[in-house]
Amino acid sequence: MDIDVRGPRFGAAVTTVVLAAVLITSSTWLLAWQTLAFALGAAGGAARSPYGVLFRTLVRPRIGPPTAFEPPEPPRFAQAVGLVFAGLGLVGYALGPGWLGLAATGAALAAAFLNAVFGYCLGCEMYLLGRRVTVRTE
Repeated sequence: MDIDVRGPRFGAAVTTVVLAAVLITSSTWLLAWQTLAFALGAAGGAARSPYGVLFRTLVRPRIGPPTAFEPPEPPRFAQAVGLVFAGLGLVGYALGPGWLGLAATGAALAAAFLNAVFGYCLGCEMYLLGRRVTVRTE
């Protein structure tokens, strides 16, 4: 079942704010929360992530029915990519080296920002590129 395209974009906007706060405060706990949010999104899909639930219960009823849909697999893959970067950032902040925390969190922030502001999902594009390559080689 396809999902409302506005949900993952809303999640990316919240993620952008959270990751920016992590970079400003160097909060390991806040990055741990975001890592958990990515893990839940990767495991259950973007609609089941904490930000997806927030979108579905509080935002979507106020903005009306969706006008565009997308398959859930690319955003789910993007959540997994975010999980990898947030996990690396968490290791960097918690255990060192500090530059790893900054770099991995900054990369995740850049990807979330692109999705939130421009609707360009890097993780989704990686997923789709992988599907195109796989199809061409078969």
